[in-house]
Amino acid sequence: MTIKSGSFTRLDKYESCPLAAKISYIDKVPEPERPLPAGKTEHANDRGTRIHEAAEMYVKGGVELIPELSKFKSEFLKARDLYAAGKASTEGDWGYDKDWNPVAWMSSDVWVRIKCDLVVFLSPASAVVIDYKSGRRFGNEIKHGQQMQLYCIGTLLRYPKVKSVTTELWYIDQDEMASMTYTREQGLRFVANFELRLTKLTTAEDFPPNPNPHSCRWCPWKPKHLGGTGHCSVGV
Repeated sequence: MTIKSGSFTRLDKYESCPLAAKISYIDKVPEPERPLPAGKTEHANDRGTRIHEAAEMYVKGGVELIPELSKFKSEFLKARDLYAAGKASTEGDWGYDKDWNPVAWMSSDVWVRIKCDLVVFLSPASAVVIDYKSGRRFGNEIKHGQQMQLYCIGTLLRYPKVKSVTTELWYIDQDEMASMTYTREQGLRFVANFELRLTKLTTAEDFPPNPNPHSCRWCPWKPKHLGGTGHCSVGV
């Protein structure tokens, strides 16, 4: 069996450890319950989901801005106004087939999926794609930058009139922002690289483990003696 479709998350997991991707996306083994870290009231991924949902609801109107988003209050106020004016969209579920043609999120021929937190159209030819980050920035710069390159591709291919895309990463906890602007020609140069990587992901039939301290540290499938489920026998 193969992994039928990709996303940046799936691509990142596969490139970190093919076996972990197989267990998650082919075998569909549910992740086990995890104890809360010492001194924490929620897991990092649960916190991230909560913050993203709160940001979406605020931009759409009708709720107050939660404290975790307060460092970006002025940006969210502007986003709310733009959404009300019909110049912004939230949580876009974008699907593309193997030829990068836009298709429905759950289409039978969907090959890659992109989920944008916020897209703002400054004009018919200029778009801003925004992703909220509730985790740390340091050490994730390359991965986050590549994610936004894929989102840039998705925007350019979905909106043929757009000539310029600015990508913004809002680091909610650090009160920091990373921004890059690409012309249509520059953005579409990223297609070849992602096509190669996504093809490897969706045609792979062998899923060897890739034991290393970075991938194994938080992996739920690592050997039982390391605190995992035992689906992988070679974790470190």
